[in-house]
Amino acid sequence: MKLLETLMNRRRFLKSTAATGAAGAAVGGFAGLSGLAPAKQAQAQAPRGQTTVTKNICAQCPARCGIDVYTTNGRVHGIYGDTGNPIANGKLCPKGHLGSYFLYDPDRFKGPMKRTNPRKGRDEDPGFVPISWDEALDTVAARMQNLRDKGESHRFAHFYGRGWGASDAGLYGDFGKLYGTPNSAIGHASMCAEGSKRAKQATDGNNSYNSYDYKNTNYILNFGASFLEAFRPYNYLMQVWGHMRSKSPMTRITTIDVRMNPTMAASDRAVYIKPGTDGAMALAIAHVMLTEGLWDKEFVGDFNDGQNRFRTGRRIPRGSFNAKWTYGLEEWWNEELKDRTPEWAESITSVPARTIIAVAREFGTTRPAMAIMERGPTAHTNGTYNGMAIHALNALSGCMFAEGGMYYQMGPSYGGLPVNADDFMDDYAKSVQGKYPRIDKARTPEWPMTAHMMQEAGPNHLKGDPYKMDTAMFFYTNPIWSAPDPKVWEEALKDVFIIDTSHFPGETAMYADIVMPDHTYLERLQDSPTYPFEGWPMAALRVPAVDPIYDTKHFGDTLIELGKRIKGPMGEFYKALNNTENVLRHRAKGFERDPGDNGVNSFESWKEKGVWYKKPYHWRQFRGEFYEWDGQGYNHLMSEEEVKAKLIKTPTGKFEFKSGFLENHADYIHREMGVPTHRVGLVQWVEPKHSGEGDLYLVSPKTPLHAEGRSGNIPHAIANHQPIVGGKTTVYLEIHPDTARARNIRNGDKVRIKSNLGSIEAYCRYMPAHRPDTLVLPMEHGHWAQGRWAKGRLPGHSGDITENVSDPISGLAAYYTGKVTVERA
Repeated sequence: MKLLETLMNRRRFLKSTAATGAAGAAVGGFAGLSGLAPAKQAQAQAPRGQTTVTKNICAQCPARCGIDVYTTNGRVHGIYGDTGNPIANGKLCPKGHLGSYFLYDPDRFKGPMKRTNPRKGRDEDPGFVPISWDEALDTVAARMQNLRDKGESHRFAHFYGRGWGASDAGLYGDFGKLYGTPNSAIGHASMCAEGSKRAKQATDGNNSYNSYDYKNTNYILNFGASFLEAFRPYNYLMQVWGHMRSKSPMTRITTIDVRMNPTMAASDRAVYIKPGTDGAMALAIAHVMLTEGLWDKEFVGDFNDGQNRFRTGRRIPRGSFNAKWTYGLEEWWNEELKDRTPEWAESITSVPARTIIAVAREFGTTRPAMAIMERGPTAHTNGTYNGMAIHALNALSGCMFAEGGMYYQMGPSYGGLPVNADDFMDDYAKSVQGKYPRIDKARTPEWPMTAHMMQEAGPNHLKGDPYKMDTAMFFYTNPIWSAPDPKVWEEALKDVFIIDTSHFPGETAMYADIVMPDHTYLERLQDSPTYPFEGWPMAALRVPAVDPIYDTKHFGDTLIELGKRIKGPMGEFYKALNNTENVLRHRAKGFERDPGDNGVNSFESWKEKGVWYKKPYHWRQFRGEFYEWDGQGYNHLMSEEEVKAKLIKTPTGKFEFKSGFLENHADYIHREMGVPTHRVGLVQWVEPKHSGEGDLYLVSPKTPLHAEGRSGNIPHAIANHQPIVGGKTTVYLEIHPDTARARNIRNGDKVRIKSNLGSIEAYCRYMPAHRPDTLVLPMEHGHWAQGRWAKGRLPGHSGDITENVSDPISGLAAYYTGKVTVERA
């Protein structure tokens, strides 16, 4: 009340002084001046209406930050970080505020449509015409039913890019199993970051990204992770960076990359490395840690007599090392590591030996210390071996499952579905299980260790190997633009019946026969278990801030409605599921048994709070012993069997410097990579095979405003996309001045970048802080669809000159391994 009185008195004061000023002006003769427009007296504005705040989850990247969405009179006008969400903590990254741009994008699809032009291509108008949801769903379901009736259900494929939780991604597996296709969940992980997951599966048995205890670490050795640009969860990482850099002792950070970027600039030490050679540097660091006795003996183990016998170039006697939580160290040293000196690594990486030694000593003498990585070292043909070498440093430092180290993410305490899909399997579904390979050939003899190979699906269809697709549905993915060599997909999808569920008119959507647009994230009811964060379980809930402003439908409900229309038990299963809200209500029943730390114990309280979470992380390694949380503390000493079952899930139950996972595929690795079969399991150096015949490397990183390709039609994002060199209406090719001048290229020139696939054009900017042998073209533009602001914007799309080459082990597309030429256009 006092505040209101103060504001009213201030307003009256301003009003009275304005009147006094006007009178004074009249007395002074100003009233007689000509050309001054008469001003009306200020009036109080009418009340805007009631403002509501809704809990939601940002969808600009995988981080899944909680947001508070402010809505007045049914219109969103503000998005802020949710103070009750442990990732957001009331904050957002630069793109977190763009949700309303997506919601009100004038180019978004406004309802279901069908194609009227049978021809497909870049220059073909689809001739979309509006249809009802019933017609769209009936059309797709009838086509699916026809395939099933003919025994060809495997020719239906579903491709997805970002699965959020039980209300969409959680439905994929059951859908494919009941319908009878191996292709119900072909994800984009092989075009994202699958390399780091496979490196960890090969060494510690977890096919997952790590969660991290950044708050308590004292050293980060960062190989190619854009911590302050695009690493996950970006918003939280900016927050924790401030914590790490202000605590005592301050966290020391060394970043290794091929280009200057915000993370490199803010680090204590910036190390430039030749693309694809990170594994060689990591091996040399391990060599120094062992020869100088800097490894964590309580986790790794020690020599039987306590004397360090690691000497450069010398073998150690078999049986002389007593390993604790590691396996294969003796053989690793004798067959690989004894010769991987800093001087050897310098010849491979171009990093001076003295720098490698200094980094090794810093890392080896600091506890806790962790080594992190992402696509920089893994998006190459040797990516898994690079990743294994980097991850081996985490074993040597003893940070696995330790305070200030790295863990693996726990899942939420969800309840079960109202029905079990296994009870609705008909004879047909049972008869085709395992009968056909996937269209992408993941988990086949061609790609035996991969989970997804989306980039291969289009080319495989074009060849008819292993068969031809008939119908394909796409959710949150746009392979005609995002896949390497996407023009192959343009040709491949011409004879496929395409269902696109995006709310944006992207390139793949332009090939659609039926468009069934999803809500934007501000209109969805959708769950989202956390991406790997700090280890303890968390699940956020996306609550609609507004009713759908167009005739769109939540993709999870689209999938359920299609399922209801399939004859037999499958239809009955989806009728029992009913809709995504029913699915979420059943999942939330788990919170009744296990309430969250914030009091969430039901679906309604989940909607109110926006997030359920439960601390602490359940396991902790301390001085070489593993302990489990018993409800009061880390009091339960775990046995080796328990550690193997819950934490280090390798064949030996130990961190493996000689990988049993890889040895199970020795013949394949020997055939594809030339590694002798007896050595395939070792953490080792393998030369990358660079595609292209150019003399320069090309990398295409993400910037903070890159919303995984979805910001290409958002003017605000376009205007701020590349601040490092002033990219506003365009994205510049970043080139070292010496490299440019040697080719008579001036700062700002239009240039042509060539690979074996063809060429694209871009304007260039000098960037003296990059490696001279590396061109940098941030990924975003080059769209020929996506909306009015995205289409036709330079530079050309980097994918058009990126060959479809992948790491044989992880299947990750080798986006950073191409070599090109550049010239003035």
